Order: sequence, then C-alpha cells, then structure tokens
Amino acid sequence: MKTLVIYTHPNHQSLSYALLQQVLKGSGENPRISEVQVLDLYEEGFDPVLVFNENKRRRDMHKDPALEKYRNQLLRADRIVLIYPIWWGRPPAMLLGYIDRMFAANFAYRDSGKLLPEGLLKGKSVVCVSTMKGPPLYPLFWLNNAHKTLMRRALFRYVGIKKVKFFEFGNMESPKGRHAAKLEKIYRYFKKAGA
Repeated sequence: MKTLVIYTHPNHQSLSYALLQQVLKGSGENPRISEVQVLDLYEEGFDPVLVFNENKRRRDMHKDPALEKYRNQLLRADRIVLIYPIWWGRPPAMLLGYIDRMFAANFAYRDSGKLLPEGLLKGKSVVCVSTMKGPPLYPLFWLNNAHKTLMRRALFRYVGIKKVKFFEFGNMESPKGRHAAKLEKIYRYFKKAGA
C-alpha cells in the first residue's frame, strides 16, 4: 500500500507535527505499507489561490502543468492521510486551497449526466487526523458535524472515495489534553492499519 500524507500546519513545533511523526513511525513499522510520501503544504510553498482568467480557464484545471506533480502524488496513493488543525470549525485555508486546486473536474470527478458525477478517485481511502482547541464533542453538538460532513460527503464521496476515517482530537491546548495517549493512538493505528 502506498500512502500520501498531506501535512498542513505552519509550525513544526505543533502537536500536528508530533502527530505526523507518529503517522510516519507507525507506517514505517507496518509491513503492509510499501511507500510513504509526505507533502508539507507550508514548507512546499504550495499556492492555494485559484486563478481564472483568459489564460487559465476553470475547465483546464485538470491539466495545469504547475500541478502535475501533485496530481501524480494523488494518483499513486492508495491511502491519503490529511493532518491539520481545525480552525473556526474547518480545515485551514491552505488545505482548502489545495482541495480547490487539486480535486478538479476531469481529474477527481467527471460529469455523468446524472444527479452526482462519476468519482475518478475510486478505490482509495482517506484518514483525517485533526486537532482543535475546543472540547472533542464541540463539532458534533455546536457545529452539527460540519467538518466531517464537508470532508466525507462534500469532497471525498463526490470524487468516489468511500472509505474515510476521522481522528478528531479536542482540548489540545489544555494540560489535561492527554497528548501522549492521543499520539500513541495514532502510532498504533498506522502500525496495524490495512488498506
């Protein structure tokens, strides 16, 4: 199994970065994982801004030469792992910009003439590992699970990815946040996880 880890946090001293290290450690000890590639969007200097004009048309996004490297990463991966904080109830703008630019028509999906398009990324799985300052049940009770709905239904199912797992860790700025237990949970999951 080939894994693409998309890390989205500007600070390498963050808990998100510590979670990245546990994903890599567990994956490295998992005999089912043959390859792990990390895309650090901030370190990469990924440009999240969409531009449409006379030279860049929306219908041509799927063949933008500047994004070929990233398209190849997504196509190669059997599993996509997203590591990010939840800010204002949603992923960072950097990650949303990556999604806007990468999950384009005729690459991630194709119009089918039906109510929903044909997803072109079928057979892949996704794991979302996110952190937030608020309590763990805050997104469920206060935001009506908007984060999971956005990621699972509005994005991944739309492009054909049905297998999506979430780790949402709350209270991460609290000294009672049980950081070590959460890091261990991620390590154990990736050490044992199958496709």
